[in-house]
Parts: sequence; C-alpha cells; structure tokens
Amino acid sequence: MLKGIELTQAIDILLENVQQVETTEIKGILEALSRIAAQDVVAPLDNPPFDRSPVDGYALIAEDSTGASLEKPVKLKVVGKLFAGDYSDIRLKSNQAIRIMTGAMIPQGANCVIRQESTNYGEDIVEIYEPLKTFQNYCYTGEDFKRGNRLISKGEKLNFVHLALLASMGYTTINVYTQPKVALLVTGDELAIPGSDLGPGKIYNSNLFLIAARLKELSIMPVYLQQSGDDVDIVIQKLKQAVSVADLVITTGGVSVGEKDIFHQVLPKMGADQKFWKVKLKPGTPAIFSTYKNIPILSLSGNPFAALATFELLARPVLGKMARDASLLTTTTTATMETDFSKRSKGKRFVRAVYQNGKVKLPESGHASGMVASMKDCNCLVEIEAGNNGTKKGEMVKVIVL
Repeated sequence: MLKGIELTQAIDILLENVQQVETTEIKGILEALSRIAAQDVVAPLDNPPFDRSPVDGYALIAEDSTGASLEKPVKLKVVGKLFAGDYSDIRLKSNQAIRIMTGAMIPQGANCVIRQESTNYGEDIVEIYEPLKTFQNYCYTGEDFKRGNRLISKGEKLNFVHLALLASMGYTTINVYTQPKVALLVTGDELAIPGSDLGPGKIYNSNLFLIAARLKELSIMPVYLQQSGDDVDIVIQKLKQAVSVADLVITTGGVSVGEKDIFHQVLPKMGADQKFWKVKLKPGTPAIFSTYKNIPILSLSGNPFAALATFELLARPVLGKMARDASLLTTTTTATMETDFSKRSKGKRFVRAVYQNGKVKLPESGHASGMVASMKDCNCLVEIEAGNNGTKKGEMVKVIVL
C-alpha cells in the first residue's frame, strides 16, 4: 500500500482500478434525461416529412404574382383552406391560391407562400400586394433532417434537446448505459440519526445527506445508504452488503490515526486490497482507497468539508470514467482573489469559496474541516499550492468550480 502520495498519483491509481459500466437498459424518453446513449440513433424519416408553410398566408404559384403591388394588386381565386395537420389532394392551378396556416402542408402545384400581411385577407378572392420568388416562405421536406442522418451518437449525454429530437423522429425509447451503482456508508459512534434525540457527546449525521444529495445533483442515484457505529465486525458486514449491490462504495469516517479510526482494522480483516492511504492535500489527507472483489472502496475523512472536498477531487473522476460522462469531471478555471488568505500551506490545500464573474471570495470564518454552515453559499474550491505563505487579495488562483 502506498502512503502519502500526490493528488495526481491518487487519481491515476483510482482510474486504473475502475472500469466503465458496460450494461445497458432501455428507457422511455423522459427517463433518459442526463443519461448516456448506448447506441447511435438514425432518423427513420425526413423532417419535416412534407413541404410546409412557415407563415400564415396563401399558397400560390410564384409566377402568378409577377408585378403585384399595393397600387396594382394581383387577384387570385381562393380554392381552399389548410391548417396544420390538414391534408388536401387539391392541385393548385394558375391564378388560384389556398389559404394556409403555419405548419400546414403546402398543396400540390404551389411553389411559394405569401404572408397574410401582404394581402387583403380575402376569403373568396385574395389580393396579392407584392411579387414572390419561387420557394419564398417555403420549408422543404427534410429541411431539418433527412432519413438516414445520424442525429445522436453513442456516448452522447442526453439533454432536453436530444429528447425532443427523439420524439420528432417518432421514437419512444432509447438504449442507454446503466448508471454506476454507488453505495454510501457513514461511520462513527458519535453520529445520531436526524430526528432522534441528541445524546451527550453526539452530533447529527450530516455526511450521509451531504454526499447522497451531491450524488443526486450529479444525476447518480445512490443504491445503498447506511450508517454504522465503530464496531469493526458490523462495519465489515455493512461493507460486504454494499459491495454486493454497488459498482463503487464510498465511506466517511474512521480513516485517520485515532484509536477509533477503524478502517485500518476493517479493510485488512475483510481481505480488501489496500492501494493507498494518505494523499498530500488538506483537508482530507487520510483518504484510503482499496478494492474488494474488484469493487472500488473510497474511504474519506469524517469531517464534512473534508469529505466533500475529497469527494469532488477523488470520487468525481471515478464516477466520470465509470459513467462515461465527462460532465461529471470538475471544471477548473482561474480567478482573482477578493480576500486575503493568510494561513501558511505546507502542503496543497483546498479552501471553500464563492466564485463569480472571474473573482473569488473566501468566507470570513468557518474554514475548519468540521464546519458545515460556511459551505452553504460556496460554489468552488480554491487551490492553494504547497509551500504557500499566504494568498493576497488581487492574486490569481486556481479554482475548481463545483
């Protein structure tokens, strides 16, 4: 087992030990939102499937409008009316027009549509006040897409436009990759379940909700949510249950060097293959990565901000690979500090902050890794490089946007 490794090396080891999810499932269109397409989707038809009008007006033959003006209108006989969804087998002849609405099929023989604003809105005879060109105000069959076009590629993440596109092709389902199944186990004798009485020396369990909710924000639905005290055998039992149902297990608590940091007993006793312990960063230094029956187990610090920071830094790359979803990776940018950070950083440090319009502001207080309230309005992590003696207002810093 490696100890005290750099963050980049930790990520490399994590990615070497996880696999992309290969299983797929058929989902209805709305259920497929934010999922990854497991197939190419080819258009089975032209869209629109017929020539149609983009405006309300009159379909006519362009040559019949030659020389038309407000002073000398061309008069055409109106031989019908078409709304969107209507069909007519009328074939338009010279000196005829058909009243037509937006989206309606252009009748045979017509080769343009005049906007109703350029007519007298006639019902039996319509006056045309301007000349038109052939195919003016005319939408062609297949103008949007043609039969045989590949419109969605395998591996694309499906957004609301993809779903509309599927519907416009007449599809009701699509084959997508199954999402990684993530189990979450939060440990600590000090933890009480929210809603229960808070006994002496106890704190309410916020980590379970912090990480589970973050997973849901990332469109990953956790399949196993459990809390345990610091009994080694019970934690082993729950870990084995988690491994049996999940592709990835995330735990919080019990990873440091205290007497009750039990994962140093749990993992060897259950036969897990420990890959590394301790990453050169703060908060969250004592993170442990191991595998059991080829299922990755990422064990994070029990302090809420440390758990969140290392989830963002370590778990998200894993989820991105497993889910084939690049959007699960963190976004990095640079920003100008609006506040000082005077604390010396011997190693790489990540600080909660608010990022907006190229600037980043740190909370005035509440930087301890066990504090939750100061995380509420923060939307980024500011990276402070190792050996830094303090960061001043106006300096450029690296920012990881959450």
